[in-house]
Amino acid sequence: MASKVTVAMLAARMDCTNLTEDVDLEHRDILVPDINRPSLQFTGFWDYFEPARVQIMGKVEYTYIMKMEHEAQVKIEEEFLDKQVPCIIFARNQMPNPEFITMANEKGVPLLMTEKSTSMITSDIIIWLHRQLAPMISIHGVLVDVYGEGVLIIGESGIGKSEAAIELIKRGHRLVSDDVVEIRRISDATLIGSAPAITRHFIELRGIGIVDVKTLFGVEAVKTSQQIDLVIELQDWDKETEFDRMGMQDDHIEYLGNKVVCHHLPVRPGRNLAIIVEAAAVNHRQKKMGYNAAQALYERVQDVLSGKLTEDIDEFMF
Repeated sequence: MASKVTVAMLAARMDCTNLTEDVDLEHRDILVPDINRPSLQFTGFWDYFEPARVQIMGKVEYTYIMKMEHEAQVKIEEEFLDKQVPCIIFARNQMPNPEFITMANEKGVPLLMTEKSTSMITSDIIIWLHRQLAPMISIHGVLVDVYGEGVLIIGESGIGKSEAAIELIKRGHRLVSDDVVEIRRISDATLIGSAPAITRHFIELRGIGIVDVKTLFGVEAVKTSQQIDLVIELQDWDKETEFDRMGMQDDHIEYLGNKVVCHHLPVRPGRNLAIIVEAAAVNHRQKKMGYNAAQALYERVQDVLSGKLTEDIDEFMF
């Protein structure tokens, strides 16, 4: 499910001035993350108009409607407000005429004003709404920022996810969320993870209890949200199970229709999970930059078998 967004939240986030004091912004919901500039609508073309979108009045739209004859202007403004759009935002501190404000108050349509340029307010709203209204699920796991890579650690309860996270934090990495991770699908290629507000910055260590990471390790040890780049699934060690030892082909796990590279990491006494997670994050980053260590080793073996590396090996040995 997606988060709920109201016009009041949008106005506060974008630092907009409310021009319609009689309209309750708290109970005016925004349901879609897209915006519209009503240029064609002011010419009378209402085909394919989406009234659920936030409407942006830029300099072009404002100048056009202000130059219309008074009767035509009132008619198009009334028709516009009858569509019951979530809100209308005037960019560049452009003030609508008093009649428009009066009609908006009567029809319950919020009018907002911002000093930002049209392109800037449009960009800010689209980015923010896509994050807030993105499809969202909650999963059991730990999300950590390791060298800039968002690593989601999953596995059965009690297998050592939080312990690995606390060791990573001590090594200078940052905690995003422990126990519950909220995942939002921002685009076809991007998943953003964050913590629920109630558990943000807290981590549970069995045998010790709840630890406040922000207070214990400082603000540099926590982060509000992070793109999920890699998933590491901790599994109990089983000698009968074959774990990947080369890494020639990546496994994937799917969240909200997006696939993320997933490594299955066996857990047994003596293995330092934090160091292994660090190595996995750096190796994944290296692959994204075009270098695959497993592929390089395979090519080197092929060169040895074909005799191309004989001289190099002899020189190294002697």
